[in-house]
Amino acid sequence: MMLNLKHAAASHLAALLPDPFGDADRLPAMLEYPAERGRGDVAFPCFALAKAMQQSPAVIARQLAEQLNARTAHFTAHADGPYVNFAFDRAYLAPSILQAASAEQFGQSKQREGRRIVIDLSSPNIAKPFGIGHLRSTMIGNAVANLLEQTGAETVRVNHIGDWGTQFGKMIAAYLRWADESRIAELGPIKAYLELYVKFHEEAKAAPALEDEARSWFHKLETGDEQALPLWRKFVDESMQEFNKLYSRLGVRFDHVLGESFYNDKMDDVTRELEAKGLLEESDGALVVRLDEYGLPPCLIVKSDGASIYATRDLATALYRHNAMGGDELLYVVGGEQALHFRQLFLVLAKLGYAWVEQCRHISFGLMKIEGRKMSTRKGKVVFLEEVLDEAVQHALSKIEQKNPDLPDKEQVAEAIGVGAVIFADLKNTRQLEVNFSLEDIVQFDGETGPYLQYTYARTRSLLAKALAGEKAAPAGRSAGGAGTDGESADPGSTAADAAPGYSCLSSDTSWELLTALLRYPEAVSLAADKAEPSVLAKYLLELARLFNRFYTHERVLAEHAPERLAKLRLTEAAGDTIRRGLAILGIETPEQI
Repeated sequence: MMLNLKHAAASHLAALLPDPFGDADRLPAMLEYPAERGRGDVAFPCFALAKAMQQSPAVIARQLAEQLNARTAHFTAHADGPYVNFAFDRAYLAPSILQAASAEQFGQSKQREGRRIVIDLSSPNIAKPFGIGHLRSTMIGNAVANLLEQTGAETVRVNHIGDWGTQFGKMIAAYLRWADESRIAELGPIKAYLELYVKFHEEAKAAPALEDEARSWFHKLETGDEQALPLWRKFVDESMQEFNKLYSRLGVRFDHVLGESFYNDKMDDVTRELEAKGLLEESDGALVVRLDEYGLPPCLIVKSDGASIYATRDLATALYRHNAMGGDELLYVVGGEQALHFRQLFLVLAKLGYAWVEQCRHISFGLMKIEGRKMSTRKGKVVFLEEVLDEAVQHALSKIEQKNPDLPDKEQVAEAIGVGAVIFADLKNTRQLEVNFSLEDIVQFDGETGPYLQYTYARTRSLLAKALAGEKAAPAGRSAGGAGTDGESADPGSTAADAAPGYSCLSSDTSWELLTALLRYPEAVSLAADKAEPSVLAKYLLELARLFNRFYTHERVLAEHAPERLAKLRLTEAAGDTIRRGLAILGIETPEQI
């Protein structure tokens, strides 16, 4: 079965090339897809061969094309300057492509089979809002985990909740000073706690002693104080209730939800090991691991007051994830502003002698801004993700009311469209770049949006449903063309049950472009997984949807002639299924009707 045109071309080229260029495993990576339509399906550049063969690339290309055309194969080769371009037999390959793309396992591989990958994602802070900025770690991490599973890996999804640290001393101090239970009931716990957190920082500007009070409360919390501990548990429980509602709405699951506090009893072992290996040094009363040889500042392990810091906690966390969770690889989906921290973390692990640190990776991403503005929890400049999702759903519902008011279950469809629009607006961007979020732009049904992909999928389902309805309504001995938008009529004298697909009709440019785009789906999944870059898959899906809509516009899908209609419906179904699978990996639902 033909699954990859690059591999097909490479298999024919391999025997004609000198070593080491004839390596059939490495050769596909040297092949390209021609940028211009009409130049062929796959191109082999001959530049690298020039020195080895002592000939110009153009001469080599002509010789290779002649040798390839002398073979019995379902393609033709022609020299295009320094390139050998392959043009495959479209009608011959169409059935194989559609058979491959119709399999539910299409795009899956065993590339990472046997690998157990622990992935740290989401990681919001207790008693603080789940803002739009948290979307990035959550949905990038979710998509990366899904991509890795498609390539055979076993993933362990860990939500590393921020439930410890001096900010809880601030929250306890603020709560005891200013909390109003009626205000908490009015706003809800998280928004009320945000008010208290902001008020603490405003008041502390004029009364610095508040910071000492906060440190005192955190020290009491660390020692299990009877007043501090129940308040802390209250903050954790109420926050997790709100977070879990959002995770359910986003379709995100975790294998472990472990707060920073889980590692409190594991940090002393790390400090003792660092000391035993002579890595700890005193610096201004604190204990650090020096990283001078890497041109980096020292990694702070124990503060001058004897308290541990998050670097110590993350060292303990890494050891736990490798030793107790059995992680072969440890991934951290955390913002790019933490790049220095992770460089220091991995270098300290290396100094401790842990070779598996080579399998630790920081999956960084850029900031998310709202209309160009950065958010800040301390200043109260936070856009709540729940409110963004609600507004996006209302936008979607409004559009449905305008275009298809009788749509069944329109509220559920609007939820899928609105939430999907927000997720896709994030994931279509290269993760390391900043994202400037604009709600008005992302809920459009055209352009590079999630709703555009969902609508394209629904269009494929609509065509298939119309074809099925037409077949059921057709009299015996006749084949209905369906009651679709193309206005096809029945084909007298033949039935769909009797007909075989006429794949020769898929030789047109619009059909072939869509077919070959389907073949690139496994490549897109594999590349996105390798780079931990969901945008690779998102951009592929946009291109696939564009090509399907072009096919739909230029071809009569519900054709009068039954064999042609069947072939085009199979291509339609394969395109829709591929869009559905790809969006599922990104964490986006696909309604059957919109």
